[in-house]
Amino acid sequence: MQIRPMVASDRLGWNPLWQGYLTFYKASVDAATTDLTFERLTKGTEPMGAFIAIDERGAAVGMVHWILHRSCWSQGDYCYLQDLFVVPGLRGQGLGRQLIEAVYAKSAAVGANRVWWLTHESNTDAMHLYEKVATRSGFLQYRKML
Repeated sequence: MQIRPMVASDRLGWNPLWQGYLTFYKASVDAATTDLTFERLTKGTEPMGAFIAIDERGAAVGMVHWILHRSCWSQGDYCYLQDLFVVPGLRGQGLGRQLIEAVYAKSAAVGANRVWWLTHESNTDAMHLYEKVATRSGFLQYRKML
């Protein structure tokens, strides 16, 4: 399994992963936003990017998106791990951990001092992994859609 930064030529492999992620969370994103998101993740001009997991056949089997942002609590940036997805047949084999560790390494390399993420309270399978690779903060999320 190869974990590497995602590039523009990964679009065909990324699309089913992105759609799988959205389906898992019962969400939808319009085509224009999907196009813009992929461009932002791969162009190299935004404080965000992605890693993609490629199997021995060359198929994309996992992805993770990250976003660097400022914090009022530190001089270094924080890194928000926004989206993590592994194809269902490969879950539980360490691929999610490898994708998270790729974000940890990238964050450390650019001087970020925290990686953080959210998950839905019903995503108990993922939380088994998250409990092993990070510390639960105890914070609850509130939002207002605008």
